[in-house]
Amino acid sequence: MGQQPAPPGALARPRSAGRRRRGEAHDSTLYHQFAHLYDRFFAPVYVRGLRQVVRSLGLPPGARVLELGVGTGLSLEAYPRNVAVVGIDYSAAMLEEAQRRVERAGLANVELLEMSACDLRLPDSSFDFVMAFHVVTVVPEADALMREALRVLKPDGRLVVVNRFRRERGLMGRIERRLEPLWKRCGWKTLSRRELLDGHPLEVLVARKESPTSLFTTVVAVNRKHRLNGAARLNGHAACNGHAAGRGPALGGDGAARRPCP
Repeated sequence: MGQQPAPPGALARPRSAGRRRRGEAHDSTLYHQFAHLYDRFFAPVYVRGLRQVVRSLGLPPGARVLELGVGTGLSLEAYPRNVAVVGIDYSAAMLEEAQRRVERAGLANVELLEMSACDLRLPDSSFDFVMAFHVVTVVPEADALMREALRVLKPDGRLVVVNRFRRERGLMGRIERRLEPLWKRCGWKTLSRRELLDGHPLEVLVARKESPTSLFTTVVAVNRKHRLNGAARLNGHAACNGHAAGRGPALGGDGAARRPCP
């Protein structure tokens, strides 16, 4: 990592970028129409913990950080001024509140962009850290969010998730599953930590609650996608070698013939 953060604008498109799709993230009325009241209700619950998490990461000078579902920007003032932060959200109303916060605090290292966390208009492997604070259970497809987060996160970069996760066992787990239709009406769903992380090339470093009474779990994981890609390349070369040895054409995952590797 360099000593000077790259200008956030070099990493992303303008705030209007990103397609709106029906059933997209944060479609609840609460999220859009009451953005101006969001801090009044949620700041007392979220802000202290989020800022504590950000500061605990020890972000190095020059780091590039993406925050998914930045909302009104409750965590933005915790980032060091010598890192470049891009905050994205699907809600223009939320971003207007966040922009006011950025201007009040003079956060020249922060840029806000309007787009979906499930469909990022951002380059591959362009961030050192990707943050997902209280967002994985309010997007329509948590798996799509995770794929996009790991795509734009550099190999060995850190994914940081803060969320309330559903218990998988016991009475509370059964109750939470039964209440799932109600939560969906309110604009979010329940999700276990295993359901979120399974199937993704991640090495979990930390999975903890900030205090014994906290409802929220912090997960810090390393992106190991390069190991997965390396295995895929090895398999691809094996298929090419098979073709060269006269054992038939190399086939892709869809069964279509592929030309030999150069």
